[in-house]
Amino acid sequence: MACLIHPVSVVIPTRNRSDVLVRTLESLARQTSQPSEIIIVDASGDLAKSKTEIEQPICDLSSKVIWFPASQAGAASQRNEGVLKAQQPFIAFIDDDILFEPDCFQLLWNALQANPKHGGVDAMITNQHYHSPGRASRLIFQLMAGRNRSSYAGCVLGPAVNLLPEDRENLPEVVPVEWLNTTCTLYRREALPSPPFDSVFTGYSMMEDLTLSLRVGKKWKLANARTARIFHDSQPGSHKSDPVALAEMELVNRYYVMTQVMGNRRFRDFVRLFLWEAFQLSACAVASQSRPTLPALWRGKWRGLWLICQGGGHFTGLKQ
Repeated sequence: MACLIHPVSVVIPTRNRSDVLVRTLESLARQTSQPSEIIIVDASGDLAKSKTEIEQPICDLSSKVIWFPASQAGAASQRNEGVLKAQQPFIAFIDDDILFEPDCFQLLWNALQANPKHGGVDAMITNQHYHSPGRASRLIFQLMAGRNRSSYAGCVLGPAVNLLPEDRENLPEVVPVEWLNTTCTLYRREALPSPPFDSVFTGYSMMEDLTLSLRVGKKWKLANARTARIFHDSQPGSHKSDPVALAEMELVNRYYVMTQVMGNRRFRDFVRLFLWEAFQLSACAVASQSRPTLPALWRGKWRGLWLICQGGGHFTGLKQ
């Protein structure tokens, strides 16, 4: 099947999920347009097996596939390594477990090209998007933002609270947003910092995408390509298996983004951070399906608070 080839380097970090990644590449092969190259940075335990499976020919995949082992495991560090290998003027970051809907890649490309001030655009995740908040959520969002908004979709509120974009038919195809995720995102290379991702993000690298897009957004516009759609078939992994470590990472990384990237260091910013964390824990306690994880979340938050305090009020980093 003939398709358009765009000057894009797609960077995909992966680890022990070659079968899932192959399915993602097969999905990309069915698109009406494809990237020039796909760079796979692999941190799998059995690299030889993973390489063999990933490099099997895929029908209709026109992109050049470049596989190499990661020097350090971690979503952010692997993406940084991939960008160093990239040869194209546009960089796409995608996860290894997504499925593209028809014309997604072309619509993502069109959205970026529609405005020369667009530094980056991301796709709409059909199974993960913004829902209108209830009374309690709207109140907490208003407190985080410091003012009432008609919608908080795609926004970043006070203590680095990032909300997904909204999917409604009466919205335009390209919607301005304040941040981008890395599940499926296309950037102009000239808009990216060097390296794109901060070294403080290790392992699962929670909020590394928020940090990158906030930095890009200081000079460029960001947008969600609403009709460019993917399904995120999120897979389990060792990096997600410890709820204590994830809760710790979430607090520490949120504190880093709030203070070091957004520059929010006033007393009221710390009060908002405390209220947000308390709201999250309360919501977990109320919901019966998440209640069993509450003790682990408490432990993780206390560990994160201890790490922050150890730094004398400054971010110290989270080692894994």
